[in-house]
Amino acid sequence: MQKLTIYNTLTGKKDLFKPMKGKKINLFVCGMTVYDYPHLGHARNYIVFDSFAKYLKKIGYNVFYLQNITDLDDKIIMRAKEKEVSPKDLAIAFEKEYFKSMKMLDINNVSKYARATSHIKEIISQARRLEEKGFAYEIKGDGIYYDISKFKNYGKLSGRTALQAEDSISRIDYSKDKRNRGDFCIWKFSEENEPSWPSPFGRGRPGWHIEDTAITEKFLGAQYDIHGGARDLIFPHHEAEVSLMETLSGKVPLARYWMHVGFLTIEGQKMSKSLGNFITINDFLRRHPANHLRFFVLKNLWRSPVDYLESSMIEVKSALEKVEEFLRKIQDIKNKKQKKSNVGENLIKKVKSDFYNQLSNDFNTAKALAVLFDFIKKENQNLEKNTVSQKKATEIYKFFEEVNDIFGILDFKKINRAIPAKIKKLAHAREKFRQNQEWQKADHARQEIEKQGFLVEDTKNGPSIKPAT
Repeated sequence: MQKLTIYNTLTGKKDLFKPMKGKKINLFVCGMTVYDYPHLGHARNYIVFDSFAKYLKKIGYNVFYLQNITDLDDKIIMRAKEKEVSPKDLAIAFEKEYFKSMKMLDINNVSKYARATSHIKEIISQARRLEEKGFAYEIKGDGIYYDISKFKNYGKLSGRTALQAEDSISRIDYSKDKRNRGDFCIWKFSEENEPSWPSPFGRGRPGWHIEDTAITEKFLGAQYDIHGGARDLIFPHHEAEVSLMETLSGKVPLARYWMHVGFLTIEGQKMSKSLGNFITINDFLRRHPANHLRFFVLKNLWRSPVDYLESSMIEVKSALEKVEEFLRKIQDIKNKKQKKSNVGENLIKKVKSDFYNQLSNDFNTAKALAVLFDFIKKENQNLEKNTVSQKKATEIYKFFEEVNDIFGILDFKKINRAIPAKIKKLAHAREKFRQNQEWQKADHARQEIEKQGFLVEDTKNGPSIKPAT
């Protein structure tokens, strides 16, 4: 099995990947808080981990991919009040929107989704054990809080100390009676007309950070291989998870590898409804195909920042059309008997090796795609020389199918769409008109082809026909 290195937030460097249990990999990624429609930032995060999990499976690992769903917190309660619906109904509605968006983006590799409200028993168990260990305390009328000063290694993930936790207040963590400003709530006492559950501490609901550790402890145990999420979750959310679980288990580390996906900005600015640049996945998919978004995400290194420009989708469309046009030519040769040729046979082995070598080096999808485009450039020269054999074309086509199993960037239905005999006849007639310099008739034939949903392009080897959409 090929060696794999991954940039690990915990160590601040690329580490050789060594699973805890042979070929079995446990991967946990922070899921959605379902109070609004998922946006492009969510899309980037989940496309990266979907492709990463598919890659791990492709190279022989058995991957269990767990994702939580935060279906109750302050944001959900506030939005439900605004819309005059129950928090539960609001969460269910936006959870459906999330799953619909994931399906449209061909994100289909999560093994288990776990709702926070389905794991209240596990959350209460963790809160109780933390209190018994002396790491949690009660604030009357407020809730149960975790005392970060008791955890000596607090800040090891983010590089902060307990004294630097001034900006760690989030969601339901504010209270003037906390022992330390960075302490966070693990069980919030219920207020009137809010969802709540009975507990040894009193009726209430879970804190944000503890839902993840309760869920991962149940399904993955006290330690697991990879924890992933967006970069903005490193502090305080993931720092809190480390302190909670390592306090409970006494085992270090909670996760061996921490992968944090880089920020996505819109024209250089953070996405915000107030700035009018908030792009939901639904908004994007009204204008562009899903595979275009997957390509946009994967043409960048997963941990680097990315800036989205609407104009960048023109480049994405052009790049994918080059790949599709190349594969249509390869498909034509694959389906026809060609003369035998050994020209460039070794290029297939080399491109496969180079492609997987780039993915094994910190899952560098950007460089892996560059390998593919360099290969296409070289093979197009062989296609012009008519030196690509049927056997070679078949191998190339299979390899790109393999690539697509990981990346999901190609529409093979479109590539394989049969060209009707009527369209071929029109293209043949148009070519004769062009040779006879009957330009008006040639243009009329082109218009007829386009009316039928196809495009004709003139190449050195004659007219090339492809679907318009």
